[in-house]
Amino acid sequence: MAKGDCIDENVGAPEASWQNPDICKERGMEEPVIKRVPPAQKGHLEKMRDAVAARVILYFLSFTGFLVSFMMRTDINLAIVAMVKMPPPVTKNVTEEPQYCFAASDISSDNSTSEVPYQDDGEFDWDPSIQSTILGSFYWCYVLSQLAGGVLVQRFGTKIVFGLSQMATAISSLLIPYAAGFHFGALILLRSIQGVASGFTWPAMYAMIGVWIPPAERSRFMSSFQGFTIGIGLSYPICGFIIAHYGWRVVFYVTGSLGLSWCILWWFLAFDTPQEHPRITKQELAYIQKCTRNIAVDSKSVTVPYWSILTSLPAWAIGVTTFGRIWVHYTFMIPGPLYMKTVLGFSIQKNGLLNGAPFLLSYFSSVIFCYIADILVTRNWFSLTAVRKIFTALSQVVPGFLLLSIGYFGCEISAVLVAWFVAVIFVTAAYAGAMANIVDIAPNFAGPVLAFAQTIHMSASFIAPLVAGFILKNDTTLEQWRKVFGISSVVAVATYIMYQVFGTSEVQSWNYSRNITSQEPEHEPLKRDKSSPGTDVTDV
Repeated sequence: MAKGDCIDENVGAPEASWQNPDICKERGMEEPVIKRVPPAQKGHLEKMRDAVAARVILYFLSFTGFLVSFMMRTDINLAIVAMVKMPPPVTKNVTEEPQYCFAASDISSDNSTSEVPYQDDGEFDWDPSIQSTILGSFYWCYVLSQLAGGVLVQRFGTKIVFGLSQMATAISSLLIPYAAGFHFGALILLRSIQGVASGFTWPAMYAMIGVWIPPAERSRFMSSFQGFTIGIGLSYPICGFIIAHYGWRVVFYVTGSLGLSWCILWWFLAFDTPQEHPRITKQELAYIQKCTRNIAVDSKSVTVPYWSILTSLPAWAIGVTTFGRIWVHYTFMIPGPLYMKTVLGFSIQKNGLLNGAPFLLSYFSSVIFCYIADILVTRNWFSLTAVRKIFTALSQVVPGFLLLSIGYFGCEISAVLVAWFVAVIFVTAAYAGAMANIVDIAPNFAGPVLAFAQTIHMSASFIAPLVAGFILKNDTTLEQWRKVFGISSVVAVATYIMYQVFGTSEVQSWNYSRNITSQEPEHEPLKRDKSSPGTDVTDV
């Protein structure tokens, strides 16, 4: 009850007489009492909603979005092993060293419980060139759509671009079994559509980070992108189980259905900017605006400086060095199941489990790497540039040498698997390194810069399998696999050199175009934030 209200003893209810206190006396009521009506109490759901920051919801959507996206793109890597008829192994007498890690008797064994790597259970008689075209068609189109993705995000925003991309990919997954039965050309078409759509996802999410995530939290938020490692890690063992018990067609029905379900969540929970979010608290909104003003604006309101991006050495350094990391990563991801089948002789279920397990572990390693990177920066132990280079080296040089060692471990299965697991885990250090560096150098244009870098480095996603396929076309012996692993190692280490020379965390001058600075002319000139060395931010 507001001050000055009076109580009618007959009614027992307050009257709003505070504007004229004499009314109480005239009506023979009690003297005004000071009682305040408490504000409307929030329900339990509202309290729970306010307790969960909007940035946490965005992390969840980013994590699950990439998880589902990579399940839909990698399911065919293992499924195709069951879809096609596999040729028998090549016998070579040029060396006394064993070229396969399974007994010859296994090939003709009738024991259903043994690991028989060459069971002729495939449905389609597709030669290696057709198989490589099916697998590669996704990545050819994926690379070509990167720059278009950056343009679309600047025009329509992340919510629409990311959401529709996922929907197109999911629908295509549901249609793959029918397309494969019709003609491999139809399957290639659907994989191409998936590649185009998926190419929009990374630029879209990077663009959202610039306006949603404060600089001090970006390394940690980048770990949400490692949802893709969980997606890969889950995809292989789940696909192996489904193929073994229900057949390869069910794989695509499962992943496609998951993709459509995620799209519903995205549509209701995702928003391009904090200002558009209907449920964000005032405190969180103020915090985000304070930490990101002067360095990040709404991506739909600015003109992209394409020429500046194309001529930026730091942007080129990110693209080139990540080319090497992607080469190693996709050597594990695409030819990997073939290696475990043709050389190690693993069954389809064991193949799926051992291919997926290191990717599951790598998510946790990515969180650890990103957390350590934030500590090194916030405690001023290293500059941000030094941290980015250290973690980029860990993500490329270490896996490069481990991949080389796998070929020379031969049939020492334990050593091979340890090196395999550790290499895949260390690849994720890039998300505290070069991949996080994209937002450092251009928070306003993270989407277009990522699209540019992705166009360079994602070309390795189809070049690496093509090179492996060419080397292994008629010969899948251990000797040939050493060549595959050796080339991957050289590429990984060599491409890191450019990042070591030209990599930087400094915000580039072209990040502040005229129409950005004109929107907030009252802001002070750029100053270095002492709490985040190596990052140019405005003193707020």
